[in-house]
Amino acid sequence: MIKSFRHKGIEGFFRRGSKAGIQPHHAEKLSRQLIRLDLAKSSEDMNVPGWRLHSLGGDHEGHFSVWVNGNWRLTFTFEGQDAVLVDYQDYH
Repeated sequence: MIKSFRHKGIEGFFRRGSKAGIQPHHAEKLSRQLIRLDLAKSSEDMNVPGWRLHSLGGDHEGHFSVWVNGNWRLTFTFEGQDAVLVDYQDYH
């Protein structure tokens, strides 16, 4: 279950379907990713072909990233079986 967000736009999209704060052309894929993340019990549940799941390092050690489109990523970490600190960002 998703417990917390870092990005208000992605939270609004997940909770209310609002596209304010996200790239509208990312909506369909983000919807699939967020549904899967909400059901996930660990980062490995996000290891879907084409999503390029990988762990992050440095200041984001313990966080994971999946590819949305271009430079855009959905990042998150887990506390127990809950996804937290979910973020949507232009990664590079």
